[in-house]
Amino acid sequence: MKNNDTLPGSAPTPVAESVSDHDLTEQDQQKHHLTNAPVAQAQTLRDSVSIALNNYFAHLEGQDVTDVYEMVLSEVEAPLLEEVMKYTRNNQTKASILLGLNRGTLRKKLKQYGLL
Repeated sequence: MKNNDTLPGSAPTPVAESVSDHDLTEQDQQKHHLTNAPVAQAQTLRDSVSIALNNYFAHLEGQDVTDVYEMVLSEVEAPLLEEVMKYTRNNQTKASILLGLNRGTLRKKLKQYGLL
């Protein structure tokens, strides 16, 4: 996702109240209305991913993208590993069992995301 995308459950970036729609270009007006639209509340992880992807695709503005699969995996995998490590108090053996991963694979992924 781009840095200025609104994540599910977070508040949209406010736009200065002194700026009215007639002061904005058409493209800026569309962005203004998109960022001020209510953010859908996710009920499940699946819903969160769906909402985030719909938001990402809606803001591409014609840009070509590749590797969406890898982008999504890295966006989900990093916090998953971080939270599992917190839950297991950094016990890699317990974390690998909880995740169903080989301990060596877990270590490789922890290094990949700067968590080791």
